[in-house]
Amino acid sequence: MTKILITEFINTNSLQTLKQNFEVHYNEKLWDQPKEIIKLIKDFDGLIVRNKTQVNKEIIDHANSLKFIGRLGVGLDNIDTEYCKNKDIHVQPATGMNADSVVEYVASSALSLIKKIPLFNNGTIKGEWPRTSIKSEEINGKTLGLIGYGTIGKKVSNYCSNLGLNIIVYDPYLKDQTSDQNVKFVGLDKIYEISNIISLHLPLTDETKNLINKSSFSKMKEKPIIINTSRGSVINEDDLIEAYNANLISGFTLDVFENEPIKKEFYSKINSNMNCILTPHISGVTTQSNERVCNFITKKTLEFFKNR
Repeated sequence: MTKILITEFINTNSLQTLKQNFEVHYNEKLWDQPKEIIKLIKDFDGLIVRNKTQVNKEIIDHANSLKFIGRLGVGLDNIDTEYCKNKDIHVQPATGMNADSVVEYVASSALSLIKKIPLFNNGTIKGEWPRTSIKSEEINGKTLGLIGYGTIGKKVSNYCSNLGLNIIVYDPYLKDQTSDQNVKFVGLDKIYEISNIISLHLPLTDETKNLINKSSFSKMKEKPIIINTSRGSVINEDDLIEAYNANLISGFTLDVFENEPIKKEFYSKINSNMNCILTPHISGVTTQSNERVCNFITKKTLEFFKNR
């Protein structure tokens, strides 16, 4: 019987479906035991993970029977995809399944930071009643710059255009860059120069690591809000904090970080007087999106092994 190893959380219905069709070993804490994974993996045909399990060369080399890896999410930087390709192992992400959740997160972050909600909230909690001391704005008519225009970037564009935002896009990998009435394609420097909000939707690669850095912030003329729901290392975090303190940007939302969980060195640079939102990599995680992701990977696992 085909054997499936699951090293991180999967919902109950999907787990039961997999158990009805395969021999399943499920331990949602196994991601933190790489040596145990190495011991187990040699007998398994399929592996299902989220973003914590590091599917590296060592693990793959011990996976004598592995043919399929299902990723309960979108990003693949925790999986050595090139080595999988060389080993003829199919890697299946849940592309698009959490997109709606990320879109809502981006829009709500933009609205919150434009209206300075974190500052009003923290000031009110401290008893300051900052009704007139903090100035907020409306989002209508602002310019949203999207860096990356894949599945999520396009959905963010469609959603935010209904909020009255002007949408500009930079994506060097996109072949069709025909501007339409809702979206205008521009160069990266133009994104920096005229955006009031900049939202990142990029994979982490050698090219995108530290893409947003001190030089980038120095070109931002409109003191934009920065929203990152892609991968933490796309932004240089030290340069981000420095830019905020130098009044080069007016706020930021980070759902992803260079180190997860966040280390004390980063926390020490954040205080309650900052117009910022920090969340623990949850922009794509809702009850609904988790169900879609789990169901999708379960379906793809069944389809893959049915055809074998």
